[in-house]
Amino acid sequence: MENVPKNIEKSIRSMQKGEITEYHIYNNISKRIKNEENKKILIQIGKDELKHSKIWSKILGFEAKPNRFKIFIYSIINFFFGYTFALKLMESGEENAQVTYEEIAKYFPIAKQILADEDKHEAELLELLNEERLNYVGSMVLGLNDALVELSGTLAGLTFALGNAQLISLSGLVTGIAASLSMAASEYLSSKADNNPNALKSAIYTGIAYIITVALLILPYLILSNPFVSLGIMLGTVVLIILVFNYYISVAKGYNFKKRFLQMAIISLSVAAISFGIGILVKQLLGVEI
Repeated sequence: MENVPKNIEKSIRSMQKGEITEYHIYNNISKRIKNEENKKILIQIGKDELKHSKIWSKILGFEAKPNRFKIFIYSIINFFFGYTFALKLMESGEENAQVTYEEIAKYFPIAKQILADEDKHEAELLELLNEERLNYVGSMVLGLNDALVELSGTLAGLTFALGNAQLISLSGLVTGIAASLSMAASEYLSSKADNNPNALKSAIYTGIAYIITVALLILPYLILSNPFVSLGIMLGTVVLIILVFNYYISVAKGYNFKKRFLQMAIISLSVAAISFGIGILVKQLLGVEI
C-alpha cells in the first residue's frame, strides 16, 4: 500500500474492524433467536460481513480484532429493544460511509461491490425480519398514548386540586391501575370483534405499555414531597417517554420520527395543561384545602 494515501489506509482499517465487529454482532444475536427464518437471515448477513472483512484483510495484509465494547453494547440493546431495532440502528450508522467507500474505490475497485452489498443486499434482508413484538406496535401505541394523555392530565389536575404528593400518588396509582385493566380489556374485546387470533397478546401488550407508563409518571410523586416539583419532573418524563418510544418505532418500523414525536407531545402536554387549569378552577370553586 505504498502509493495509497494515509487517510485511505486509515479508512480501510476502520472498515475492516467494523465488518468483523458486525459479523460477531450478527452471529451473537442469531444464536438468541428461535425463529429459524430470522436466524438464517442474520447468519447470511453475518457471512457477508465476514467476507468483506477478509477482503480488507487481504488488502492490508493482516486481520483485525473486533470491537468487543461495541459487541457488548449491541447485546444490551438487543436484550431491551429487540434485534430488529438493534440491527437497523447499527445499519443506519453506516449511511454516512458511502463517501468513504467511493474514495477507497479510486484505489481498490472492489469497494464498489462491498458498497453495493451494504446498500442493497443487507437492507433487503433486514426488511425480511419478522419480530413478534413489532407486530403489536399498534397495541403498544394505544396503551402508551392513552396512559400519557389520561394520567398526565389526571396528575396535573390533582397537583393543584390536592397539593399533597402522597394523596396525588395514591389517587394516580388507583386510577392508573384501573385504567390499564380497562384499556387491556377493551383492546381484547375490540381485537376479538375483528376476529384477531392474537387478541390476548394484543391486550397484554396494551396493558403492559400502560402500566409501565403509569409507574414512570407516578414515581416523582412517590419520591418527592413537593408536588409542583414532581409535576415538572413528571412532564419531563412524558416528553422523554414520547421521545424514546418514537425513536424506537422510527428506527424499527421506518416511521417519521419528528411528525409522530411532535404529535404525541403536543396532545399529551395540552391535555396536562387543560387538566391543571381545571384543577385550579375546581379548587377555587369548591374551596377545598388539604
